[in-house]
Amino acid sequence: MDQLTLINQCFEKKILLNKELLESSEFSESNNFEELLIKLDQFNECNLFSLLLTLNKDNLFFLEKKSQTTELLEFDKFRVYFEKNKETESYSSFLNDLKQKLDQNKKDSNENNNNLSDSALNIVNSYQNKPKKYEIRDFTKIFISRYKFIENILRNRQELSNTLSINKILNKKEKETVSLIGIISEINQTKAGNFITVLEDLTGQIKIIITKNKKELFDSAKDLVPDEVIGIKGVNQGDVIFAEKIIWPEIPLDREFKKAPEEEHVIFLSDLHVGSTEFLEKEFKKFLSWLNGETGNQEQKELSQKIKYLVITGDIVDGVGIYPNQDKELTIKDVYQQFSVAAELLKRVPAHIKIIICPGNHEPLHLAEPQPAFNLKYAQPLSELPNVTLVSNPASINIAQTKDFPGFDILLYHGYSFDYYVANVDSIRSNGGYQRADLIMKFLLRRRHLAPTFTSTPYFPSPEDYLLIKKIPDFFVTGHIHYAVAANYRNVTMICGSCWQAKTSFQEKVGHEPQPARVPIVNLKTREIKILKFI
Repeated sequence: MDQLTLINQCFEKKILLNKELLESSEFSESNNFEELLIKLDQFNECNLFSLLLTLNKDNLFFLEKKSQTTELLEFDKFRVYFEKNKETESYSSFLNDLKQKLDQNKKDSNENNNNLSDSALNIVNSYQNKPKKYEIRDFTKIFISRYKFIENILRNRQELSNTLSINKILNKKEKETVSLIGIISEINQTKAGNFITVLEDLTGQIKIIITKNKKELFDSAKDLVPDEVIGIKGVNQGDVIFAEKIIWPEIPLDREFKKAPEEEHVIFLSDLHVGSTEFLEKEFKKFLSWLNGETGNQEQKELSQKIKYLVITGDIVDGVGIYPNQDKELTIKDVYQQFSVAAELLKRVPAHIKIIICPGNHEPLHLAEPQPAFNLKYAQPLSELPNVTLVSNPASINIAQTKDFPGFDILLYHGYSFDYYVANVDSIRSNGGYQRADLIMKFLLRRRHLAPTFTSTPYFPSPEDYLLIKKIPDFFVTGHIHYAVAANYRNVTMICGSCWQAKTSFQEKVGHEPQPARVPIVNLKTREIKILKFI
C-alpha cells in the first residue's frame, strides 16, 4: 500500500494523518501502513477516536495503550497549545505524566484495582446566564423556588412535623402550640427590646414575637437576617405568634467524612489581584517554584509532587475601574494585559495539576450572581492553558472520583456576600469579623444558602435560586476577604484561600488586616490540612 492510499482510506474514516507520523521510521514501509489501518479499525470498534481529528505519533501511542476518551481529549488540548505556541516544556511534561499514569493503570489493573485515571475532575454545576427581557416575576421565581426547597428540608424536622400554613394559623380561635415555615420579610426591635419578625409564606403574613426574657432564643434571634427561610415553633395568640424555638434547615449530623483511597493533595487559593500595585509577585513566584519542586526541604519537595488539583476562587486580576481612582493603584492598567500576565504565571504550574478557576468581583463580568465563567474576550490566555478549567461563581465540581470511590464534592464561591454578614450578623461581627471566614461559612451552611439576604449581593434573575446549597459539599471553599481559614462544620471542610495582595489603602481605612500568601493544602486520603506560608 502506498502513502496516498493510506491517506485516502484514513480520510474516509474521518481521520487526518500528521506528516511526522507518515515520515517516521515506524511507518516507512507499506506493510506498516496496512498494520496501521487494522489498528484504526480496532480503535473504531472501541469508539476510541470518535472525537479526534488528527492522528500523530503521540496520540497513536495512547490509542495503543487504550487510553480513555477523557485522556485523549486532554492530550488533544495540550497538542493544540503546543503546536500554536511551541511550548515544549509543558507538552513534554504532560506526555511524561500521562505515560507514567498509563503504566501505573496497567499495573493496577494487573492487581485487580479498577480505579479510574488520576486527577479525575467533573464539573457538577457551572451556570450560564441567558439574557432576556426581565420582569418582576423573574425575581419572584427566585424566592418561590428558595421557599419550596427549604420548606421541604424543614418539614422533615421533628419539631415541624405538624406544620400549618399561615392562613390556617390566622383562622385559629384557640390559643395553642403551632409550627410554621416562612421567609423573613421584616425584622424590627421594640422599645422594650423584644424582636418582632414578620414571616411570610405562600398564603399570607404573620408577626413573630421573640421576647428578651428567653435568653437563648433571643441570642439566636440576633442572627436572623431578612429573606432567609426558617421554621418557628410557638404559641399563637390572635394575629401573632410568641416564638419558643427557631429552626434552620442546617446540615445533617450524620454526614460521612469521606477519605480518598489514594494519597492526592489539593491546594486552595484565592485573590491573586494581578495588576495591582500590591500584587505579591515575588511571593507568588516563590510558591510556583515550590510547586515545581525547585525550593523547600526534602519533605516539602515530596509534598509538592503529590499535588493533583489547584482551585482558585476568584479575583485572578485586579480589574480596571472596579472602584474610584483604582488606576492610581495599578501597575497594569489594561485588563487584557492583566489576564495575559496571570496566564504566564499559571503556565508555570506543572502540567499534571488540574487548575479550576471561578471569577470574583474584580473580574470584567457583571456582579450579579451567579456569575458565568470568564468572558473569553478578556480571559482567552487563561482558557488556552491546557490544564485550566473555567467555571462560574458559584460552581460545584467533583474531584478524585474512582470506580469504587464517589470523589469529593467541592462548592466554590468567591464570597462577595460576606461583607454584608460581617457588618450585620452579631455573632460574626463580635467574634472576629473578617478574620473569621469560618463563622461566615458556617452561618451560610446552616441556612443552606450563599447569600440569603437579597441585598447582600446582586442577584441575576433566574427561573430558580441558584445560590441555594442544594447538595451538601465535602468542601466549601471561598475567598474575597483576604484571610486564610480552615475549619470543619458537621464534616464539611470549610476553607478560605487567603490572597496574594498586600494591604490596600481602602483596607487600611477600614481597619482590615489581610493575611496574604498562605496556601491551604488538603491531603485527600487523611483530610489533614496544612497552611504553608510564602511570606
